Amino acid sequence: MTFMGDFTYESRPGRVVFRPGAALTATPGEVEHLGLRRALVVCGRRGEAVARAVADALGDSCAGLHAEARMHVPVEDADRAETVARAAGADGVVAVGGGSSIGLGKAIALRTGLPLIAVPSTYAGSEMTPVWGLTEGGAKRTGRDPRVQPRSVVYDPELTLSLPVPLTVTSGINALAHAVEALYAPDTSPLIALMAQDGVRAMTEALPLLAVDPADLEARSRALYGAWLCGACLGATTMGLHHKLCHVLGGTFGLPHAETHTVVLPYALAYNAPAAPDASTALSRALVADDPPGALWDLAGRLGAPRSLAELGLKETDLAQAAVQVAGQPYANPRPVTADGVREVLQAAYEGRRP
Repeated sequence: MTFMGDFTYESRPGRVVFRPGAALTATPGEVEHLGLRRALVVCGRRGEAVARAVADALGDSCAGLHAEARMHVPVEDADRAETVARAAGADGVVAVGGGSSIGLGKAIALRTGLPLIAVPSTYAGSEMTPVWGLTEGGAKRTGRDPRVQPRSVVYDPELTLSLPVPLTVTSGINALAHAVEALYAPDTSPLIALMAQDGVRAMTEALPLLAVDPADLEARSRALYGAWLCGACLGATTMGLHHKLCHVLGGTFGLPHAETHTVVLPYALAYNAPAAPDASTALSRALVADDPPGALWDLAGRLGAPRSLAELGLKETDLAQAAVQVAGQPYANPRPVTADGVREVLQAAYEGRRP
């Protein structure tokens, strides 16, 4: 891989605690470390039991539990959560769960300036980024703001033991997408390349093991470590075509987040690979494969994940509208983004043919 002698790297502030059982044993200490006395715990319905256990562990430092996080963070949910936080007199937020829960916590932090602690239970990676997203009027808006970067992240592999295998796989491949795009981002760096390769390697080693034995705590730990690295890569770089495609497909057409990332990744990578030879070389090394897009498509198939947008419920008649939306918003990408080019990517992803 060619050495990059011209780059800028900005380290993101924040603490990380990583150990089994940390959700209940370490989160109260992180609340205390930040000097919080009334932390609002937020989560989604699926993870309410775990979040309630965290809230109980906080004791008198808990200002309440708000269990209304939903996928893609609808703006009305953010409005309601902000109101709840202010009414409770919260001086901080603890988000427990996957990307939806952490996304809602970020929405509160963005609007109030309250410090955020993240306790992730999936491999989404949002906990390592200053990126926020809100969906309103059928469109998903994203942005970057240091206020939404979690001050502390508590990684507890035991929280991921309850993840069903299908969600384990798609959440893990979602994490891989963060590392892939970071490798060809305009603000990548040698450190990002190292983290991305090790993150991809850890995740792709862990997922096949978890498909066979979801209770393998060592494999869960390896996958969560990989997700941490992949998320950190996303937090330090600029998103490109892949993430823009997924934001449009999710925000406008309501497709499920992790599954959409899983389907789109091989096709977005195949589109960009000719313009990003160093990224392709790094991925070949991490995946131990000469054809990274094909290897990722094969991996999803072996693990039983969806491989077409048609499987996710997208209509073929929606492809043209999606292509126009994606191509109409400028963003960094190694290969020029055109409506025709995006349409080709979407058509291939819709059909699910091997890239």
